[in-house]
Amino acid sequence: MLKLIVCGACGRMGRAIISCAAEEKGLALVGAIEREGHPCAGKDAGDIAGVGTQGVAVTSDLSRIAKGCDLIVDFSSHETSARNAEIAASCGKPIVIGTTGMSDEEMMRIKDASRSVACLVAPNMSIGVNLLFRLADEAARALGDEYDVEIIEVHHRFKKDAPSGTAKRLAQKVAHALGRDPEKDIIYGRKGETGERPKGQIALHAIRQGDVIGEHVVSFASLGERVELVHRAHSRETFARGALRAAKWIIGRKPGLYEMQDVLGENPKSQVRKAIRRLSD
Repeated sequence: MLKLIVCGACGRMGRAIISCAAEEKGLALVGAIEREGHPCAGKDAGDIAGVGTQGVAVTSDLSRIAKGCDLIVDFSSHETSARNAEIAASCGKPIVIGTTGMSDEEMMRIKDASRSVACLVAPNMSIGVNLLFRLADEAARALGDEYDVEIIEVHHRFKKDAPSGTAKRLAQKVAHALGRDPEKDIIYGRKGETGERPKGQIALHAIRQGDVIGEHVVSFASLGERVELVHRAHSRETFARGALRAAKWIIGRKPGLYEMQDVLGENPKSQVRKAIRRLSD
């Protein structure tokens, strides 16, 4: 039985992970972490997630309970994920991080932690989105420089960072496939007298409205046609299931920095590889 701690336990993703973990064989929730002073402090994490009492009270002290777990799943905030990775490293526990919006300095701290323990960082843990990453790369290589690339992402009104980490990763995948410089060729929205669209530009646009869980569109257009790759999430469970799959995978891994593609790519029967193979036939 793998003993799991969830950081950001009372957030949307934290609750989804606790709910899904309650249905997974071989997983036991032993810790639920939230920021100090959170309204849910002291309450049972299972009750908050809607799966019944689990006997795990929400606390803010990860360092106190981390040694009693097998792994940590973090969906807290970019301000705290780096610190949680450092605590995981000090306790010798692997950590899976799904937080987005992290600064370069925060990512560097996570990379430092990965020298001691396995750290998996992914902006999106759904199988479909990770297939989208690969398809965007393939499409960019096939279509080439004559196609303009626009990426549009839609999320709920409560999301704090923009554009999404998934949209940024998609833009980076396309830029790499086309041999472009992400620092120079990726832009974020447009305003004012922008002039004609320069060749080689990759644009990201963020929409925030209602309760949209997540939607990403990668659009390639020339002067005669348009090709679009679309992913829509209908439930947070798809991300929670992916996070738990990553959590099981990371147990026993050597120290290092991993991503979701490592989880999906290792299994030759994975849904991603089967989908890619069907498209290639």
